[in-house]
Order: sequence, then structure tokens, then C-alpha cells
Amino acid sequence: MQRNKIEFAVGGMHCAACSARIERVLGNMPEVAEVSVNLPLGRAVVVPAPGVEQAALIPEIVQTVERLGFTARPEEAGGDAASAAARWEAHQKEEDAELADRRRDLAPALICTLLLLYLAMGEMIGLPGPAPLSPAAHPARFALAQLLLCLPVLWSGRRFYLRGLPALFRKSPNMDTLVALGTGAAFLFSFWNTLAELVPGWAPLGDGSSAVLMEHMGRAEAWASGEGILAALFGAGHAAHGPELYYESAAVVIALVSLGKYLEIRSRRRASEALKSLLDLTPETALLLAGPDENAARKEVPVAALAPGDTVLVRPGGRVPVDGMVLSGSSHVDESMLSGESMPVTKNPGDPLAGGTINQNSALVMRVERVGADTVLARIVRLVQEAQAAKAPIAGLADQVSLWFVPAVIACALPAGLFWWWYGQDVAFALRVLVGVLVIACPCAMGLATPMAIMVGTGRGAQLGVLFKNGTALEHAARLTVMVFDKTGTLTEGRPAVTDLVLLDAEARPKPTANPGTALQLAASLENASEHPLARAVLRRAEEAGLTAPAPIEFTALPGRGVAGLVPLASGPVQAVIGNLALARERLAGNEAVIARLEETAGALAAQAKTPIVLLCEDRPLALLAVADPIRPEAPAVLRRLEALQITPVMLSGDNEATARAVAGSLGISRVTAEVLPDQKESVIRILQAKGEVVGMVGDGINDAPALARADVGMAVAEGIDVAVETGDVVLMRKGLEALPDALGLSRAVLRNIRQNLFWAFGYNIVGIPFAAGVFFYFGGPALSPMLAGAAMALSSVSVVSNALRLRFYRG
Repeated sequence: MQRNKIEFAVGGMHCAACSARIERVLGNMPEVAEVSVNLPLGRAVVVPAPGVEQAALIPEIVQTVERLGFTARPEEAGGDAASAAARWEAHQKEEDAELADRRRDLAPALICTLLLLYLAMGEMIGLPGPAPLSPAAHPARFALAQLLLCLPVLWSGRRFYLRGLPALFRKSPNMDTLVALGTGAAFLFSFWNTLAELVPGWAPLGDGSSAVLMEHMGRAEAWASGEGILAALFGAGHAAHGPELYYESAAVVIALVSLGKYLEIRSRRRASEALKSLLDLTPETALLLAGPDENAARKEVPVAALAPGDTVLVRPGGRVPVDGMVLSGSSHVDESMLSGESMPVTKNPGDPLAGGTINQNSALVMRVERVGADTVLARIVRLVQEAQAAKAPIAGLADQVSLWFVPAVIACALPAGLFWWWYGQDVAFALRVLVGVLVIACPCAMGLATPMAIMVGTGRGAQLGVLFKNGTALEHAARLTVMVFDKTGTLTEGRPAVTDLVLLDAEARPKPTANPGTALQLAASLENASEHPLARAVLRRAEEAGLTAPAPIEFTALPGRGVAGLVPLASGPVQAVIGNLALARERLAGNEAVIARLEETAGALAAQAKTPIVLLCEDRPLALLAVADPIRPEAPAVLRRLEALQITPVMLSGDNEATARAVAGSLGISRVTAEVLPDQKESVIRILQAKGEVVGMVGDGINDAPALARADVGMAVAEGIDVAVETGDVVLMRKGLEALPDALGLSRAVLRNIRQNLFWAFGYNIVGIPFAAGVFFYFGGPALSPMLAGAAMALSSVSVVSNALRLRFYRG
């Protein structure tokens, strides 16, 4: 996502039609280059067109959104974790207030609806009705009692009318409009017939008896005989010989849709638990030290008051307040919430610390290095929020349909009702069809299908140490067919190490019985003055063995070949040389048999992708050291998991063909491209894409930047908790490659979840709307009651949200 974006908190959105309308209107503004509106988060992200000033665009966007009947409040993008937490808490408070309002309205609505159902349909299911309110003996009392019970339910659902009808007049109808029109029509029809019972000479609508409908439509007798609950849901919903009333239909629809919306909002809150767990990591205060000593004077200060260079004490069991470096102390630090790595990491002086991690067993003194928006935690939160607000390409169809869905439903409902009236049914049946079509249609399910899955999936990814930067990367990662690996630093440790030390006799043959300590000490002394990467590998090996490496008395660098020098040993100084085979041939010139044996031994090491280094003492072969970049221990298992996912691994390397193929062979990789310069890796990606492959690239995010950008999904290995990786679409936070299969598996789970949600959302409307319109009834099936339509509408959104919430438990 571009950096010059503007974020808005949008209020008043209740379905996909709302978000689609805002997105389309803002997207048509010439000052706007890109816009994305997220329904469950209630946020809009706007990218201004080139040359447009943000300060001038913000009020124009606010006014445009308000003209559509919504609210828009600009919010500062980015910021530190505390700022993000404040914005999140403000959003949660708004949802809490809405939930409280709905909860207050829901209780009386459900009570009155149950009483209304008992009064209207109690006799149909064998319950004794109140004699003073008998529909046959006292029709006026019967109608008036239903009216009085329906009015509190209408008041509890007033938001449907206050939002839905104005939206219709603004030519941007939404889900509230459908509920308002459907229940309003049922109420007005019933109110008219109530007046007919109360006012002499007032003519009722319909034939006055729903039982006549069942007798007239004999085809439906197989589905509902006129008795019991089936008759209420699929046939006539009233006692015979009473006024034709649909108060209970209006009340049940409002009560069920309100209940469904309440459950939906409550479930959506659970989708942000992963982000909340990140926001809760930063402590509010820190112990500031007056000096670098743990015993220095200390003062408790707000974390926001810390600045780079400050010294802070982190107590055992406390959270690290900001990013920094250990000055003194040694402890184990739990970084699982940031990196997904379950094992604590040992921290010693000089090691980095990230804010939000937990110091486990000993006090640490740290120097503050990064604060505010620059901390690791703040960047992780920012990436997660941007990913949750983004859309995946698969959402395009749902967005287009949502924009026109509500007007299309309204356009279908009226003709459906008129058809049945023209076909010979009474006004009551036509009204039931009209209300059923309006109420059963649910744009919410379509609007929530994609963003809810992305919201939950990206949050779960952060817990597993996988950061998806946008919805496109999440979707494309699920479709990869090829995964390209950079060798050095990705499949290997990226740090040369001495893997073998072979002692040689005077004839350059292996001499396994000799003590290697002297040879290693001699080699380390020579390399002590060298800056070559292989020299550092030799020095690390000597340090691990506990050997000292005295500086040579004399030292000569031999460019391209090695080094020579006079090394002081306990037995006296000796002349030694260490370098490549070319240097050995030069020093052993004239002794071809020794050179041949030396090359044979060195060749066996080179065949294993190891670089041989020859150590000569007094111009006689002493040892062969093999230096290699060790393969990451988790790499073989990761590659096996990729094969199980039917993803073909490809290795790129700048090494020579033999070395590259030796490494690939040890890993089981058959497709290798060797001797590739960094600027040529991007061309390899392009060639694979031209063959129809969907290509992922795993690299370190520095030398591999062009290839990562070219790949369909660039995955940057961040090494632990360092997230300063700008090129990749996905950041693997855990050290090594262990998070890669989790990233791919999670992306597939999210895409599968989105497809399930879209299938049920579209399938529900494709089947439900014709059902409510009476298509099944025309062919001898049941006619759908508006009450059942309302229940189905409420359950559709709840089911989509509940399905998305299953991603919280993804284990990989």
C-alpha cells in the first residue's frame, strides 16, 4: 500500500451495499487514485491522486461521505503501538455502545414477539388461546391486542426505518431498507385490516381468512395441512375466521434480524483478538536508570517519555518497554508474541531486545535505540492493520454484486407480489411474497465473506510469525506452483563455517590419528590478520575449540591465493602458509605426486559443496580445512512440506555449477540455476512466470529485492524479530524457514474459507430469493413465510462470521 494514504473511521455502515456505495462514490472522485472500504473494521483507506494535497482532500471526502448518510473521521496513519491501541480502543468503545443499545432494545422485542406469536398462532400448535381475545368471537380485540404488542417491537427496530428509508430516498438502499420496506408493508397491511375491525364501513384487504388460501391452493397440502408449525412457516400463518393480520411476521422479522445483527457484531469483536494481543504487549511505564549500572538511581517514567540513548532496567517477569540493546546482564527472553518462536531466546550484552517481549529470569540493563513508530512492535501492528484493511482480488465479484444487489431485490420483490395477485391469489398472499423477498435477501453475508476471513487470517498469521502485507499476497500465496529460493542466507545459514579438518602426512595423504589442535591454532594465527570471510570462519572454529590464536610475527597477504607468515608456537616460531590449491601448487612445485594426492583429497571435499583450504608448514602439507555455508537444519523438512503442498522448489545461486548442484542435491532440489548475479535473478522469475507458473520467491530482502518484487509473492526472511523488510509481500518473522509452510498453509486455509463464505452467501441468495418469490410454490412446493425468511437472513451473516472465526484455531 502506498505511503501517502489517508485513513478514515467510517460510521453508519451496516451491510455490503453501504461499503460498496461509499467505495464507488469516492473512487469516482478525480482527486482520488485508489480507495478501499472495509465493512467489519469500519475503515476507509484513500490514496490521493498525484499532486493532490491531503489537507484539501480530507474535508471534501468527509463531506462526500456525510452526503451519503454516513460519518467519516480522519485518523492518523501509522504511529506507535500506543497510538494504535488508542484507535483500536475507540473503535471498540463505539461497538460496545452499539451492542449495549441493541441489547437494551432486544429484550423487550423478543418478549413482545413471543407473546404476539402465542396470540396469533397458539391455537395452530395446540395451545389454548385467551378467550377474551378469540379471533372468531372478538376479532376487534384480537387485532387491537396484536397491534399493541407489535408497536414496542417496531420501536426496538426503529433504526431499520431511520436508516433504511432515508437511504432509499438518497438512491442508495441497503439492508436496512429491505427490512424497513418488508416489515413496513406487513405492518401497514395489518393496520389497515385492524381499522376495518374498529371502524364501521372500513373495507379490509384480502379475503379475511388465511384458511381459504390453503383450501384454494390444494397443491401445497402435501407440505402443510393447515395445522401445526409447518402451516405457520410455509402456509397460512393465522387462525381461521379471523382478520388477515401479519403483525407477527413484522415483529418476528425485526426481532430475528436484530438478534442476528447483535450476534454478528459480537462475533466480529472476537476477530480482532489477535491484534488486541499485540497492542497489549507494550507496558505503560519503564524504569529509567541514571547510569549504565543496575544499581544506579532509577525512576519510573511513561514509556512515551523514553528517548534513544536512555538506559532502562528490565526486571525479571517484566516486558521490554521499547527496542534496544543489552548493556549488562544475561537472561532468557520470550519473543513468541512477536516472532511466533515458542522457545525463549538467550540474551547477553550486545544482543538486541524488542519492545513487548518478556524478560523471564534475570534483570537486564538495556540501552534504548528505537521508540514510538520505529519499534518492531509498532511496525508489526502497522503491517497487520494494513493487511486487515486490504482486499483480496477474489472479493471483486462480491463488491460488484453488492453495489447493485439491494436495488435489484427491490425491483424483483414488487413484480413477484404483483404476479401472484394477477395469477389469482389474494392481496394477503401477494403481500407475503413481497415481504418474503425483501426480507430474505442478505447483502451482509456477501460483504463480510472476504474481509472477515482476511481479518482473522492475518491476525492468526501474526501470532504464527507470518506477516502478510496485503490481501493480494494472501490470495496469491495460496495459488503458488513454484517457490524460488536464494541459496546463501536462505537455504543456508549465510555464514561460512569450518566443517572439516583433515590432517595430512608428508605425502598429502589423510592422517586421522594426529592431534588437530596444533593445526587449527596455526591456521587461526595466520587468519588473525586477514579480513577474508573464510578467515572469520577459521577464527570462529578456533574460538569454539577454546584455542588462542597469537598474532603472527610476520604476515604477508597473497591476493587471490591466501596468506603467509611466521607464527609463534610454544616450540618456537614456524613458517606457515594457508590458501587455495593454486597457492599450494606454487609452494609444492616439482612434487607432482604430493600435489596429485592433495588435489584428490581436496576434490572429495569440493564435491560436497565445500571450499578446501590448504595449510602448509615449512612448505610441507599439514592439513586441509573445508569451509562451507551450512544448510539450515530446518530446510529439508520445509522442502518436504512444500512437496506435500505440490509446490516445486527452485534454487538460485551465484556459486559455480558444481557447488550449487551439490547443495541442491543434498536438499533434494532438482531445479537449479547457478552462477546467477543478483540483478539476473529477476529475469529467472520472469521466465518462470512466462511459462504459466505462479511464482513465490524467498530471500533476505536485500540483494534479492528485484526478484522479490517481480515474484507473484515475495517472501522475506526477517531473521527473528527484525521486520525492517520493505520489499517482500510476506515477512517470515521466525528465524529460518520454519514459518514458510505455515504461511502457505494459512493462505490456503484463508482462501478456502473465503470461497466457502462466498459460496454460502451467493448460494443462500440464489436459492432463498426464488423460494420467497413463490417459484417452488408454483410447482407444488411450499410458500415461504416472512418469519422464516427473516430467520434465514439473520443466520446467513452469523454463519459467515462464525466460519471465518474458525481460522483463529489454525495450527499449520
